[in-house]
Amino acid sequence: MSDSLERLYQAVIAARDFDPATSRTARLFQRGPAKMAKKVAEEAVEVAIDAVAGKPDAVIRESADLFYNLAVLWAAAGIRPEDVWAEIDRRERLFGIAEKLPKTAAKPLKPSARSARERVVALEAHRLRKRR
Repeated sequence: MSDSLERLYQAVIAARDFDPATSRTARLFQRGPAKMAKKVAEEAVEVAIDAVAGKPDAVIRESADLFYNLAVLWAAAGIRPEDVWAEIDRRERLFGIAEKLPKTAAKPLKPSARSARERVVALEAHRLRKRR
């Protein structure tokens, strides 16, 4: 997957200086980060709506649109896909396989023989205790 996103990102980089009259990518770069962010948000909402509606084919198509618009936004912000992968790897090292970091600042788990699932459960339990 990361190879596909890297190729998409490189295509976005290559197209940013094309003629905005004929290139969607160049047009987004011309309109700036606010327009890019709006497109990311719109595509994310479309993915969610189609998922709730039980339309897997539409979720696939809209997800591809979301990745495209995210790649455009990353390029405009000077972020490379490998920067995102490095953050995912960092989180995994600190907290195990988790959907995302908790909202509160939690202490990283010490490496142990526990499974990734056990580490996530322990982290969530810690977070819930702190909320009480």
